[in-house]
Amino acid sequence: MTARPHDNPDQPESTRPSEGDAPEDAIDPSQDNDDTGLDGSEDEESEALVRRFELGRDSDQRLDVFIQRRLRGVSRHQVQKLINGGGVTVNGKPAKRSTQLRAGDVVEVVLPPPPSKYLEPEPIPLDILYEDDGFIVVNKQANLIVHPARSHLSGTLLNALAYHFQQNSDHVTDVGATYEDEESHAHDAGDFSPPGTPGDTQNAPPRPQHPKPPSARQQRIKKSRQKGTGVWGLSSVGADEARPGIVHRLDKNTTGVMVVAKRDEAHWKIARQFEDRSTLKAYLALVHGEFDAKDVGGCIDEPIGKHPTIREAYAVRRDRYGKDSVTLYRVRQRFKGYTLLELELKTGRTHQIRVHLQYLGHPIAGDIVYGGEVIGRHELDHPPTPAGARRFLTFARTKAEGDKLEAEAPTRDDLIIAHPCLHAAMLRFTHPATSQPVTFTAPLHEPMLGLVCELQQRPVDGAVASEGCWVDLDRAIPFSA
Repeated sequence: MTARPHDNPDQPESTRPSEGDAPEDAIDPSQDNDDTGLDGSEDEESEALVRRFELGRDSDQRLDVFIQRRLRGVSRHQVQKLINGGGVTVNGKPAKRSTQLRAGDVVEVVLPPPPSKYLEPEPIPLDILYEDDGFIVVNKQANLIVHPARSHLSGTLLNALAYHFQQNSDHVTDVGATYEDEESHAHDAGDFSPPGTPGDTQNAPPRPQHPKPPSARQQRIKKSRQKGTGVWGLSSVGADEARPGIVHRLDKNTTGVMVVAKRDEAHWKIARQFEDRSTLKAYLALVHGEFDAKDVGGCIDEPIGKHPTIREAYAVRRDRYGKDSVTLYRVRQRFKGYTLLELELKTGRTHQIRVHLQYLGHPIAGDIVYGGEVIGRHELDHPPTPAGARRFLTFARTKAEGDKLEAEAPTRDDLIIAHPCLHAAMLRFTHPATSQPVTFTAPLHEPMLGLVCELQQRPVDGAVASEGCWVDLDRAIPFSA
């Protein structure tokens, strides 16, 4: 591991990559996309539910590995279920998971039907930081998946947004229009705090005060969306995959700022910024343990890849499967047994922050998967030694141990938090209409907010970062001591 002070805190914003939430049309960086000389095609008669691959040369991969690396969003476990259920054939015959593939082999995969493109509006609470004609910015809460998947067809952020736009349907923007199609409501950037929020938006254009009535074209779009193609009020980009408007994502239990596009033009312009890493996104994480009194920050430069034995987990890997991964950390506040860190990603690997902090020996509080511990009132005055406290661990506990902790957590009378204390606190990008930088700061959600405020009553001495910080803690922790 390389842990060193960040060299240039004054590096211009335009050269600072965003955190790693990839744009929706980007290739998953965790997948092996090396050339195998294969021809991949879709069966037109089955409406893309059958995927066909013809190998141009011998492969050194097992059948299950070969398929999983070529079907984006499908886990190896799901592939194995397809194979066991007869959904995969090699040269027209059922095959085993361990089948070795040779040149000329034809692999056919029958996929289950994709999730419905219709998104049922659901009255799920939303913390809206900002909204204009082109996009909406929300402060996502924990236990909320961003868009439907095969195992989660409802209760998502998109279902909540569908309800929001349904309730405000009289003044929803013509989502297919460009900014030149009608008069823009955007203004020059300036300080702005939406009513009812504690100063959580900076340098954002004012929200339109007198929106126009819907045009005839808007009415036509409304009718088409009501027939089940996407969400009326959001960009049509991604609608075919039941994720309209989604530019980037956060994990189910990661809270914080997200931007969702309402216009197609805004979608492409913002997505391009995520793709070329010209956005800036900073996280706050409450981690176990106290850093050295003089350690105010540094750089974790370790490659990350899929964990070799634990499904859906990632680890530091120094083999051909490890991808370059760089995380900057800065010590913002110090408590007895805990530290509040600000984190900035220079790359965008899945679970990058969680994996790197475990490897550093400071797992995120509440992050059971990566060696953190459940936090209750007892742990406030008696900080535990987490399973991930030892430096350079590639994994801290078994799945069975983690499942047991998750099952026991709700039975605790003093429970505070049993999911990772990780919050996307700040997002900066260029407004697609005004070309001016806009910055949004999302206040912490409960229970992380209450936990941090409690720990602020238990401070310890030590230096904290004074340069290179992006998050305004007064905005992010509005009720702090």
